[in-house]
Amino acid sequence: MIMKRCAYLLFLLSICNSKKLVFGFINSPYQHETTPRSSLPVSRYHGSFARLSSNTFQQTSLNSNPDSKEILSTNFHPVSPVFDEVCEIAGITLTRFMHNVEKVNPELEELAELFSGIQTASKAISNLVKRSHLPGSSVLGLEGAVNVQGEDQKKLDVITNDVLKRALRFTGKVGIVASEEEDLPFNVLASQLKGEKEVLYDEGSKYVTVFDPLDGSSNVDAGIPTGTIFGVFHHDESCDISSFLDGDGSIANMEDAVCMVNTLQPGSNLAAAGYVLYSSSTFLVMTIGSGVVYGFTLDEQIGEFVLSHPCMELPDSTPIMSFNEANWDMWDEPMRKVHDGWRTGTGKAGKRYTSRYVGSMVADVHRTLMYGGVYGYPADAKNVNGKLRLLYECAPMSFLIEQAGGIATTGRESIMDINPDDVHQRVPVIMGSKNEVQEVLDAYKEYDASR
Repeated sequence: MIMKRCAYLLFLLSICNSKKLVFGFINSPYQHETTPRSSLPVSRYHGSFARLSSNTFQQTSLNSNPDSKEILSTNFHPVSPVFDEVCEIAGITLTRFMHNVEKVNPELEELAELFSGIQTASKAISNLVKRSHLPGSSVLGLEGAVNVQGEDQKKLDVITNDVLKRALRFTGKVGIVASEEEDLPFNVLASQLKGEKEVLYDEGSKYVTVFDPLDGSSNVDAGIPTGTIFGVFHHDESCDISSFLDGDGSIANMEDAVCMVNTLQPGSNLAAAGYVLYSSSTFLVMTIGSGVVYGFTLDEQIGEFVLSHPCMELPDSTPIMSFNEANWDMWDEPMRKVHDGWRTGTGKAGKRYTSRYVGSMVADVHRTLMYGGVYGYPADAKNVNGKLRLLYECAPMSFLIEQAGGIATTGRESIMDINPDDVHQRVPVIMGSKNEVQEVLDAYKEYDASR
């Protein structure tokens, strides 16, 4: 009898799956923006859970009437699958995870293919970093060139930058790429085919990808953890670029090219973001703006990233601070005041804070996501506009922090709301648990009001 009942239940489930029903929704994996977040349903889809997003982006869809060809422009929430079980031995791989994302978000099919390229590049970079100290390796040391920011390029900077460009190129879904190691944003397909760094536009590409190929590369020679940071934007298909190009396809006016390359977007426009940490294990942490941050760990025995942290959330407060305290005397007054309170136990939490600082943004932010606390690189007398880059470092990391329940700010404004003026623009950054970052915001507000 029990076997018959189980067989009958499996039969019913197979019918539901064949008809692609999504429980909790009405014939659609989407929900309109007007739905209050507190009442957003959680639904099961093909053996996984789907949770609605707090992040929206513009989509074009057909009218609900199947006979109508009228096009409606509506804001939808991307749906993120949340799995109810994580197997300890052979769990949910990143490939399967993105397949589920694609199932509940058909418009994100190309994003799933893009992530395939990112994880392939990450595995290659992880192997390069691990083997860099072996005798006969030629990837350590300086390349002999200086990037646009005046920094000496390491050999691994150049190699990992090329690995990522090639991996993104082969997905066929990325047109515009901006990197810490490149002077300007450029078309990845055109540059690879022509061997030149031309700024061109590929109408068939859907995404703009920004990345720091090897964050903390100055620490590689010492074996300190490093990482890759990436962010993915949608490009504006309505942008008219014809008047911005010369006859040979090159830029006619660099100021107008801001619209064409579609790179200088605020963090609030990100479709996805993440980082890869090369350390005791290789971790890939990502979000698609669904209000959830996922952590994957590379299982080298099977060669796959496996879901190890299904829902990474920041606690509201943790007495851990991560700053380069050698710059303390060069910080402005509000930042010094808050830091002194944490150090002496006279701050709002009334506790003395522990200091933990690696000097690699990916490593420090990863620890902050795991344990809570606050990470920052404030402006100082030497770096009056901050040191870290907005577009491909601070914005993607801020997206992750805020999706995990934290706050990211310059001290006076949200990192996510800043519209970049330049690809390599620098900003101050303080991010982490709500209470600690709010204490910094309050200090700056009080300071500004007194002046």
